[in-house]
Amino acid sequence: MKIIVLNGSPKGIESATMQYILYIQKKFPQHELKILNIAQQIKKLENNEEKFKEIIDDVKNSDGVIWGFPLYVMLVPSQYKRFIELITERKKEVAFRDKYTAVLATSIHFYDHTAINYMNGICDDFEMKFVGSFSADMFDLMIPKKREQLILFAENLFNYIENTLPTTRKFLPLIEKPFNYIPVMLEKEEKKIDINGKKILIITDSVDQNTNLGRMIQRFQSCFSTEIEIVNIYDLDIKGGCLGCIQCGYDNICVYKDKDEFTEFWNVKLESADILVFAGNIIDRYLSSRWKMVFDRSFFKGHIPTLRERQLSFLISGPLGQIANLRQIIEAIPEIEESNLVDIITDEYADSKIMDALIYNLAKKLITYSQSGYKKPQTFLAVGGNKIFRDAVYGRMRFVFQADHRYYEEHGFYDFPHDDKYAKKRNEKFIPLTQNEKFRKVFYSVLKTEMIKPLKNVVENPDK
Repeated sequence: MKIIVLNGSPKGIESATMQYILYIQKKFPQHELKILNIAQQIKKLENNEEKFKEIIDDVKNSDGVIWGFPLYVMLVPSQYKRFIELITERKKEVAFRDKYTAVLATSIHFYDHTAINYMNGICDDFEMKFVGSFSADMFDLMIPKKREQLILFAENLFNYIENTLPTTRKFLPLIEKPFNYIPVMLEKEEKKIDINGKKILIITDSVDQNTNLGRMIQRFQSCFSTEIEIVNIYDLDIKGGCLGCIQCGYDNICVYKDKDEFTEFWNVKLESADILVFAGNIIDRYLSSRWKMVFDRSFFKGHIPTLRERQLSFLISGPLGQIANLRQIIEAIPEIEESNLVDIITDEYADSKIMDALIYNLAKKLITYSQSGYKKPQTFLAVGGNKIFRDAVYGRMRFVFQADHRYYEEHGFYDFPHDDKYAKKRNEKFIPLTQNEKFRKVFYSVLKTEMIKPLKNVVENPDK
């Protein structure tokens, strides 16, 4: 059978992901796995419809499709995202309908689930028959047991195709609800807000005031007594998406350097702001590929939280309430950046007066929180993710991401459990004692009250 592999790596065949595909081909020579380097030639596919048509024809004439890609900032690379957008823009979804499909992704397991959920949702939207996914660590191919699982993954896909087995759908179609947001003038009780010396920056992919997003931005700007700066990311000279070259790992200098405006935009304009408002339209099950390009290119800063201590918010036009996966990504970004997510306002309320009030309240909170330095505690979204980075940078990735390592050392990121001297002493004392049954009975009977004693001391002496 003929399987089309849509390669999402900007590095083409020289990517870690494609080595897994080549391994499958070696193990199953009876099948043809044709690799199409989608991300690497995205500009050609945008500008040359005949080349794009060739890929669509390959998909039409295939028995199945594998979406193969490396993880870039919680999702597929921006170049791959753009290809998915082209499919919809050019109305070529029918070529994918009823095709058996699977996803093969490589990463260090940092938000690989959100990337896979995204692709699963796209496959469901294209009415494909989604068989499953294989999320591999970059070097799992070196491990015999992992290779065995990869073979089983491929066998399963081939079995589904050969026997036309039924598949389940995970994500329901998105339902668009037509609504025109029309902002009104500030109410009498809504005074213009003083920014109190804070720098606010709106970053968006659309300022068209004939759209809900454009009018949401307009309403937000009108809440302040001072003009608020806005940057349209389509106006920035960005030569292309992240190439995955990792040259920035040594010193946080992007390979594009002075070839475009992105580095200056991030280092000078964005990082100098106290308050950031990200505004965008939902395109398929994410924001636009232009927004994805911005997030991907920010990787020249490595795994360093460059936006820490800032107040962040999002203005979103589209059915965010139906895309829990995207909401999780949006909520995770500020946590990982050690900034504070104040709110996410969407146009799903379908009520202009409610949206007016929400946007005005958001504007007030952004200033209030920025002045007080308020920041919500991190949840698993950041705590779990940071531990993955911490361990990887301390260990196998240090020789590549040396800038990360220097930052992590300086800022105490290497907070491994073995550095907790109090915990060491406690464990050395109590673990041997708990081997005694009589001690255990007494120990667990008082544990509940003993555990909260230190907390009670703080409660009883709140001003200490």
